[in-house]
Amino acid sequence: MRDDLRARYGEERLPRYTSYPTAPQFSAAIGHEAYGEWLASLQDGATASLYLHVPFCRSMCWYCGCHTTITQRDAPIADYLEVLRREIDLVGDRLSTPLPVRHVHFGGGTPTVMEPSELLALVDLMRQRFSLDRETEIAVEIDPRTLTRAMIAALGEAGVTRASLGVQSFDPAVQRAINRVQSFEQTARATEGLRAAGVRGVNFDLIYGLPHQTVESCIDTVHRSIELRPERFSVFGYAHVPSFKKHQRKIDEAMLPDGAARYEQAEAIAEALVAAGYWRIGLDHYALPEDSMVQAQVGGSLHRNFQGYTTDPSDVLIGFGASAIGRLTQGYAQNEVVLGRYAERILQGELATAKGYALTADDRLRADLIERVMCDFRVDLMQVCGRHGVAPESILQSIPRLRMLESDGIIRLDGSVLSVSDDTRFLVRSVASLFDAYLGQSGRTHSRAV
Repeated sequence: MRDDLRARYGEERLPRYTSYPTAPQFSAAIGHEAYGEWLASLQDGATASLYLHVPFCRSMCWYCGCHTTITQRDAPIADYLEVLRREIDLVGDRLSTPLPVRHVHFGGGTPTVMEPSELLALVDLMRQRFSLDRETEIAVEIDPRTLTRAMIAALGEAGVTRASLGVQSFDPAVQRAINRVQSFEQTARATEGLRAAGVRGVNFDLIYGLPHQTVESCIDTVHRSIELRPERFSVFGYAHVPSFKKHQRKIDEAMLPDGAARYEQAEAIAEALVAAGYWRIGLDHYALPEDSMVQAQVGGSLHRNFQGYTTDPSDVLIGFGASAIGRLTQGYAQNEVVLGRYAERILQGELATAKGYALTADDRLRADLIERVMCDFRVDLMQVCGRHGVAPESILQSIPRLRMLESDGIIRLDGSVLSVSDDTRFLVRSVASLFDAYLGQSGRTHSRAV
């Protein structure tokens, strides 16, 4: 990476652009009444994806940026799942007809800390209130350290098609520094058990930029991981925001790699995965050549949502659970974050929407531009702006940094096509931010651009 680019762009704090506008723009102006009206107005022919948030773990990983609660007891989890089931019914009651569902994603926390019977009951309820078929992908996030044989069997019985296993790093020094000690053997047992139960797709999540992490330890983690040949990898840079996530204060900041080292780690991981036969997908995903994500990228139909890159084309994402975010054609709606307040709202028979955002025509245009940049590293401004009835010149004239990125060799403009240079793709979030009309308005701290 050129030193001048690292100095100018590498330390920028930018959104990951899994949505646009991003969550700091949400406000209490959108509440449960608006969300209920949005749900009721969904038209026949609409397809949806479902996200179910299970915010419980058995121990806290100090790098974690998720909303989760630590518990060794099962009772709080069971109580929460009862509320979650009621929310599914509340949403189902507001729909004019059961929506066809393309994707279901269980996120956390650690969804597999629930009892196997509870997982099966949730999937059964979703099949009652929505239209799931054999083509519906059901994905679950998993901590291999707590995955039991009984849960593996339940995942197979429920028809789960994809499992995302948290790995992060196999380096013992890194694992101790982030409070997540996980052996290769635990990961292997989970992977082999899931495949034997019929789960067709396995993802590994890796992180770079962790304390004590080196290029050598990153490469070693990749080499050990590919022994198990997961179909996909997600590779994220650690976002150190201790003011927002107080448990991150337990991480020794002096042991965190700087921007140059983070870049070297990210590129070393990328090179090792590509050498092992994986295709590089967007900014931070990798997949085997036969994977549907590769096909989507080649065909220009890759998308991006709160789970990262996806093949899911649905315009509707319904979020269930505390802090869950949904997206409908009208805008975004986020549930109460605090568990007690979320449960109170649902048990009163009310949707738990705490805040949201109503999309404008300009938001939809910019969201489309940002998604294509993040997915394809290029965007045809004439084509995208044409879909929204806007002249591309009006967008280009509103971007003061455009010429700076062009003169720095980060982007190229060829007619109406803006593309990211091959050797600066690691700065794609900086390019996407060109179209962000709200950047810098919230005061929210985002993760480093590199």
